[in-house]
Amino acid sequence: MFNKDRWREIIEVLTSNVWRTIFTAFGVCWGIFILILLLAAGKGLENGIKQDFGDIATNTMFMWTRATTMGYEGLPQGRQFEFKINDVQALRDNVPSLRYISPRNQLGGFGGNNNVVRGLRTGAYNVYGDYPEIINQDPMTVTSGRFLNYNDIKEKRKVAIIGNGVKNDLYDKDEEALGTYIKIQGVNFLVIGTYKKNNSGGGEEGQKEIFVPFTSFSQAFNRGEDVGWMAITANDGSSISVLKEKIVSIMKERHKVHPEDTRAVGYFDLYEQYNRVESLFGALKAVAYIVGIMVLLSGIIGVSNIMLIVVKERTKEIGIRRALGEQPWSIKKQILMESIFLTLISGMVGIIFGAAIIFGINSLLDSVGPVDMFMSPSVSIGVVTGALTILMVSGLLAGFIPAQSAIKVRPIEALRTE
Repeated sequence: MFNKDRWREIIEVLTSNVWRTIFTAFGVCWGIFILILLLAAGKGLENGIKQDFGDIATNTMFMWTRATTMGYEGLPQGRQFEFKINDVQALRDNVPSLRYISPRNQLGGFGGNNNVVRGLRTGAYNVYGDYPEIINQDPMTVTSGRFLNYNDIKEKRKVAIIGNGVKNDLYDKDEEALGTYIKIQGVNFLVIGTYKKNNSGGGEEGQKEIFVPFTSFSQAFNRGEDVGWMAITANDGSSISVLKEKIVSIMKERHKVHPEDTRAVGYFDLYEQYNRVESLFGALKAVAYIVGIMVLLSGIIGVSNIMLIVVKERTKEIGIRRALGEQPWSIKKQILMESIFLTLISGMVGIIFGAAIIFGINSLLDSVGPVDMFMSPSVSIGVVTGALTILMVSGLLAGFIPAQSAIKVRPIEALRTE
C-alpha cells in the first residue's frame, strides 16, 4: 500500500507549488497551534487557582456561631452563643459519615497586635488551639520535631508547633528552635516542632501560624468549654454539601436556635466552592475545544479546496492512468493519502510549535517565580494523541470529496482536456 513510487508521487505533487502548499498547511498548523495553546492556558489557570486550595481536604466545611436573628423558646433575638466541646461528640453520634471533626480556638492574627514574644523579638501571629486531626484537614510538612498528639491534649501540655515564617522572625538563621520557649500573651509554651505549608494558600500568613493543644489553649486563655469554630470533613464517598444541613440543624437544636434562623450558624462549604471551580474549568476547556476545532476546521476546508484544485490540474494525468487500466480505488487512495499526509504534517508542525511555546512559558515562570492564579501550563499526552487522531480523520474527510471527484473523471473526456 505504502510503496516508494506512491510516496515519491505524493512529495512531487505537494512540492510542485511550494507556496500554495505552505499557505494551505498554515491553516491546519494554526488551528492545532491555537487548540494546544488554549488548552495549556486553561490548565495553567486551573493549576494556579487550585493551588490556593493546596492539599487541604476539599470535602470539608468550616462552621462558627453568630448572633441569632430570631427569638426562640423564650430566648431573645440577637443572642450570642458559643459551640461547646461536647458538640463534637454529638456530631459524631448523629452523623456517622463524618471523618474528622476538629474543634478550634484562635487568637491573634497576621498584621494585628504583637501577641508572641521571644527574648527581645515580638510578632503578630495566628495561634490555634487544635486537636491532632487538623493536620489531615490542613496538611503541612513537619520540618523538625513533631506535631500535636493526644498525650498533649490529655495532659494539657503547653507545647507549640511553629511555622517556618515564625522561626525566621523570632530566631537567628542557624539557631535551633526545638526545646526553646515562646511566650504567647504572657504564657510560656515549649516549641516541639516546626512546619511549612507546601501550597501558596494564605501566602506568607500560612507560614506564620502557631499550633498548640486545644486543652492547654482553653486553660491558658480562659476559654473553658467554648469552641470558636469547627473544621468538619466527610468520609470519602460522602459529600459534606449533602451533610451540612443535618449538621447545622443539630447545632441549632442543641443551642436553642430557631430552625428557620439562617444566620445564627455560619459555615463555609469548601467542597461546594471546589466543585464550582471544577465546573468553571470544565466549561473553559469545552470553549477551548470548540474554538480550537473551529479554527482547525477552517484549515481543513482549505486543504479540501486545494485538493480539488489539484485534482482539476491533474485531470489529464488521471485520464491517462484510467486509460492505462488503473483502478478507480487506486486513484482515490492516492488523493486521500496526499490529503492525510498534508494535514498530518501540518498538524504536527503546529503541535511542535505549541509545545515550544509552552516550554518557553514554563521556563519563564520558573525564572521569575510563581505568578498568582497561573502556573505550569501544559497539555496531556492524551490531548496530543487526540489531536493527531482528529488530524487523521480530518485529512481523510478533506480528501474524500476531491477523491470522489477524481474517480468520476472519464478517460476520454480527460484526454481531451487542455
